[in-house]
Amino acid sequence: MSRLTAAPTRQFDLIAFDWDGTLFDSTAIITRCIQEAVRDVGGTVPNDTDASYVIGMGLMAALAHAAPDVPKDKYPLLGERYKHHYTLHQHDISLFEGVLPLLHALKSRQHFLAVATGKSRRGLDETLAREELQGLFNASRTADETAGKPHPLMLQELMAEFGVAPERLLMIGDTTHDLQMALNAGCPSVGVSYGAHDHAAFVALQPRFVAHSVAELQQWLLTHG
Repeated sequence: MSRLTAAPTRQFDLIAFDWDGTLFDSTAIITRCIQEAVRDVGGTVPNDTDASYVIGMGLMAALAHAAPDVPKDKYPLLGERYKHHYTLHQHDISLFEGVLPLLHALKSRQHFLAVATGKSRRGLDETLAREELQGLFNASRTADETAGKPHPLMLQELMAEFGVAPERLLMIGDTTHDLQMALNAGCPSVGVSYGAHDHAAFVALQPRFVAHSVAELQQWLLTHG
């Protein structure tokens, strides 16, 4: 049995958000942590563009893409060094201004909210344990418990969990990986330009809208969502 009854005036029953670079202002810190991890294992340190490109992918896939000259036998160490650097800075990261009012506004309209992220389950759960986020999300998927982006499995699982058709799920993200995942799942998407990827690359992935701020995102969602 479906967990929801669709409201006829609501275009999307379920809104799935990417986390880093979409809700959480973490792009710069993740980029630096990737660079430091590669430096620690002796690889060629990627520039900011190449390091930020992999944000949103599963951790090991991201690190392998960012550091193609690092031997595979060093991948476990590379992952450990990334986690080390991220742990040092994780408390320096905060939600983008306006995210909490946006989420509360969507909840008041009876949208179901989910997270679809390249983070690990442990990492996401530690973040969602923050008091101000309690009760805001109805479901979540992480890259280490299902297929990583841009594979559509995250969204397919969420659609099955809520009994939602593809056209009733909206994916919101800051990378081409997010928007490609939505396209692969047959779901509409919205891109945000304030995260990891240059929004010029979004055009081919057919987002309904590209928001240049959280305020723009909220305005569009409350009008079209």
